[in-house]
Amino acid sequence: MSNLTPVTDATFADEVIKATTPVLVDYWADWCAPCRQLTPILEELSKQYEGRVKFVSVDTNENTAVAANQDIRTLPTIQIFVNGEIVHATVGSVTKMKLRQALDALD
Repeated sequence: MSNLTPVTDATFADEVIKATTPVLVDYWADWCAPCRQLTPILEELSKQYEGRVKFVSVDTNENTAVAANQDIRTLPTIQIFVNGEIVHATVGSVTKMKLRQALDALD
């Protein structure tokens, strides 16, 4: 079972913008090979940061409004939101160490 909560066009505001804890958003698509490579890293990190950071995923094939509103043009894209504001964003492949650094900076 995935620790990444699927978020849709309809639930993005409630799950991400209105969240009371930091939220890491993974924008992906099934045809994106780097996205598939990133998934196990995000799964591992979601367990390590459980209770401190919420991990969610947005399938950009199915949720085009969120992708358009967030100006997602390249996959994978990772955004970290705190109090509804983007505090970190990464476009393209990213290492586990870089993600950890961004998450640790939230403390």
